[in-house]
Amino acid sequence: MNIEQEIFKKSIVDFNKLTKFGFYKQNDLYIYTKNIMNNTFRIEIKIDLKGTAKGKIIDLSFGDEYTNFRIEESTGSFVGAVREEFVNTLKEIKEKCYISKYFSFEQSNRITSLIKEKYNNEPEFEWEKFPDYATFRNENSKKWYAIIMNIDKNKLDSKCSGKVEIINVKLEPDEILNLLNKKGFYKAYHMNKKSWVTIILDDTLSDKEIINLIDKSYSYTVKGKNNNNEWIIPANPKYFDIEKALKENKTILWKQSTDIKANDIIYLYVASPYSSIMYKFKVLEPNIEYEYKDKNLKMKKVMKMSLIEKYKKGKYSFNKLKEYGINAVRGPRYMPLDLSKYINDKM
Repeated sequence: MNIEQEIFKKSIVDFNKLTKFGFYKQNDLYIYTKNIMNNTFRIEIKIDLKGTAKGKIIDLSFGDEYTNFRIEESTGSFVGAVREEFVNTLKEIKEKCYISKYFSFEQSNRITSLIKEKYNNEPEFEWEKFPDYATFRNENSKKWYAIIMNIDKNKLDSKCSGKVEIINVKLEPDEILNLLNKKGFYKAYHMNKKSWVTIILDDTLSDKEIINLIDKSYSYTVKGKNNNNEWIIPANPKYFDIEKALKENKTILWKQSTDIKANDIIYLYVASPYSSIMYKFKVLEPNIEYEYKDKNLKMKKVMKMSLIEKYKKGKYSFNKLKEYGINAVRGPRYMPLDLSKYINDKM
């Protein structure tokens, strides 16, 4: 990995910012030049339309390319100063013109975005020795349900080599055995092979297939999960008038984005200005195909729910939820058993 690859890894260029920084466009390249060392050398950085950056240093006294700064064995003060100028220039370009990513591979970043959207979990980079390894932890139980790692593929298949990113998820042993017969799945790297499986993140599997397995893995980390599968789901009153819908019918259709089943119980948490659990529903029919799009809401799958109970605003407020370990409701999440007991004992 050269200097440019090392500095710009885990980042993506914002082309709109390049010209503001000082790049000019020539054909399919964005070019930046800067004189250094009292005009003795000139740095030239070229970025193509794929975002690949290549740099070089020109010795202005002779018009030749100066390459000693790339030789690791060259440790003199002069070559060190030239190398530092080059590195600092790249770092400034990264700071001003690039967007940081968590991982090197695109699918790893897409999966991370889906996890953040669904479970409100950020990746945790816990190991100094392995800075590219990240865990995803259920914020209620504090247990891992996924781990992304950057490894050499020969650790999975001795016939292959090259850096890849993988994700480990926790599944039932029988399901793991079945998956290992399919392309893209491997025996768990660095984890218990009976209860974890490794998935390669190179688009062999679709994002949807992977996130469905992550949903299952997440379910095994739920602390105090109800046998009846009770869920807390957020509702934004700006986009949907629940009261109006319930006046017309005691059943409503609701966006479904996780593995909810018939007879599951749904507690709707209505966001600001209510910030409270205000409704309890029973799922009559899940997984209904439903194509709906507008600028605020997109739905491809809905569930039909029947109203069981309504609660007064503030009775089960966000502050009350925090007492039971719920610090955010940004996506579907299991209802903690002790909170369910508290609500239903009150009933």
